[in-house]
Amino acid sequence: MSIILTDAEIDALILEPKPLEQGFSSRIQLKPKRGHKERELDLIGANGSEFRLILRQSSINILDFSAILSFTPKSSSQLFRLRRYNGKSHEHTNQIERETFYDFHLHFATQRYQSSGLREDAFAQVTNRYGDFQSAIDCLIQDCGLVLPTNGQHLLF
Repeated sequence: MSIILTDAEIDALILEPKPLEQGFSSRIQLKPKRGHKERELDLIGANGSEFRLILRQSSINILDFSAILSFTPKSSSQLFRLRRYNGKSHEHTNQIERETFYDFHLHFATQRYQSSGLREDAFAQVTNRYGDFQSAIDCLIQDCGLVLPTNGQHLLF
């Protein structure tokens, strides 16, 4: 990644309202793709920032999933992962803290990890806020400023 975002910039992007258009759930239905199901949805934030919602789930292991909110900086076409909600399908190690765990976990983009030359979202924490793919998506919606349409439409799988 050619840019480094501060923690304050990351927080502002996460909190920026990201309205979901009417009918979004039909455009986000997962489609088969080499051993997993996946779908992406581009979003424009209230301040004009460009985001992408990326949803992936293994076709074999229901606990192997990711729900990701990424940001596309104006100066780059590369995605910057702001948050990543992962299932309990693999071991994760926070390299700076040297802690390893095998559980549901939530990745956070941090200035500290970027400055250390690591992936922006390499830091993660164990969470008990979700235990399946749909509830991970619900947490992402709640945490990351996604605004559901006024008719209350929700992701339906």
